[in-house]
Amino acid sequence: MDITELSDRIIAGDRRALARAITLIESGRADHRAQAADLMEKLKDSGREAVHIGLSGTPGVGKSTFIESFGMMLTAQGLRVAVLAVDPSSARSGGSILGDKTRMERLSRDPNAFIRPSPSRSHLGGVARRTRETVALCEAAGFDVVLIETVGVGQSETVVAEMSDLFILLLAPGGGDELQGVKRGIMEMADIILVNKADGDLKPAALRTCSDYAGALRLLRKRVQDPEGFPKAMTVSALQEDGLQTAWDEMQALIDWRRAEGHFAARRAAQARYWFGEEVRQALLARLETAGARAVMEDYAARVARGEVTPTVAAAQVLDRV
Repeated sequence: MDITELSDRIIAGDRRALARAITLIESGRADHRAQAADLMEKLKDSGREAVHIGLSGTPGVGKSTFIESFGMMLTAQGLRVAVLAVDPSSARSGGSILGDKTRMERLSRDPNAFIRPSPSRSHLGGVARRTRETVALCEAAGFDVVLIETVGVGQSETVVAEMSDLFILLLAPGGGDELQGVKRGIMEMADIILVNKADGDLKPAALRTCSDYAGALRLLRKRVQDPEGFPKAMTVSALQEDGLQTAWDEMQALIDWRRAEGHFAARRAAQARYWFGEEVRQALLARLETAGARAVMEDYAARVARGEVTPTVAAAQVLDRV
């Protein structure tokens, strides 16, 4: 594979080249990883910058409907939109359904939109391991907005905040004790909370839920990267396409303020440091998967099982030998 030609085609906006590059990025083969690193190095100075929007929400909240309606609204304004959707992988077979293009039928046919589903492959954090690099590829390809849809809300679905400029939490109206429906950790990361399905019979419940969360947000500690009034809760109806423009206006206002105050660039720099550390940690873990390391670990595991050495001492000795 000619990496220079591939990078040139990506910068030229070739969608097939972009899809091929993402497949290369997601590969775990050693030769592919070397090529992927070379590709990312060539694209890092493309000079293009997209808005990265992380989107998370409880199952059934209407993430796909929202992304389709929101994406269609943005493309109608002349913006190019990339959607990176992460599907949970089976713990038994390792497979994923990857049905996001089917669920977003209208958006998938839009020439200004690009949808790429990826398997999570048991990677914690609600995103696939290489999603960050995929975001960079879409940015280099000239997309204006990159939407990153996570697997769902949970204790670990927070890594997406480390690759996003904005973190949007999508919630459904009602559902019992609303404030217990989402953990505080993810609440503290959200820049904007959108209560979806604010239409028909559910509209009063959506307004109550929005009010509950607005009150809860006022109790959280003030963050330096937020202007007055943020984070905030709002209602939207993805089905009726109501409130989407207002939500986009608020997102742009927040981004503009952060750019002007220097928080935007500082956040991108902090994210780069985070992912450098993450790459080092993943590389160290990969060393434990080599044949030699597994043999050493099996030997020490047997000694631990026989009571010859404690797990703590055995672990320290394995690390010294690997």
